[in-house]
Amino acid sequence: MKKGWLFILAGLVAIIALYFLVYHNSEEKSDVAKLQALSVNKNTGPFNQSFDSMMNAYYQLHDAFVNWDTAAVSQLSNALAAAITRLPVDQVKGDSAIVITARSLAETAAGESEAIAAEPGIEEKRRSFYTLSEGLYNLARTVKYDGGIIYHVNCPMAFNDDEEAFWLSRENKVVNPYLGTKHPKYKNAMLNCGEVKDSIDFTKK
Repeated sequence: MKKGWLFILAGLVAIIALYFLVYHNSEEKSDVAKLQALSVNKNTGPFNQSFDSMMNAYYQLHDAFVNWDTAAVSQLSNALAAAITRLPVDQVKGDSAIVITARSLAETAAGESEAIAAEPGIEEKRRSFYTLSEGLYNLARTVKYDGGIIYHVNCPMAFNDDEEAFWLSRENKVVNPYLGTKHPKYKNAMLNCGEVKDSIDFTKK
């Protein structure tokens, strides 16, 4: 009889232990699901507004390069540097590593934008523009910018007719800031030289 009670007691203990184990695991899964949900949240409205302002400043700078307007390039590059500096990277959705990376990329991009204004010639400015463009491309991918689509465009002959460079565009078309409308050799014949290689699109994710 005692053995029978012992078996019943052991069975009850096993059932209780199993219940708590299943309940605990379900709570853990729920917590994981909540964390995953947080990780895919879109960035805040103020962050996207600031990022949009920054990209608008970049696109204006792009247009100045297209038109070979050195004075406008210098002025707009300083305005872009200020817009990058104002970017609220602390509002980026993600863990601390993403925020730190975003802050580093933004600081480097701001410095490169200031360097454009300081460069003496249009070709030197364009080389810094290439570095700046790649920095902003990596920044947009890091923060998973979801306020619009950004296209990554390539020119295979940006420098010396055989060195490639990239730039960013809000449209899926080629308007080349490295060869532009007033190239000493090609005039405006190479304005559409290039190819869209990639796009950053987190608008539907």
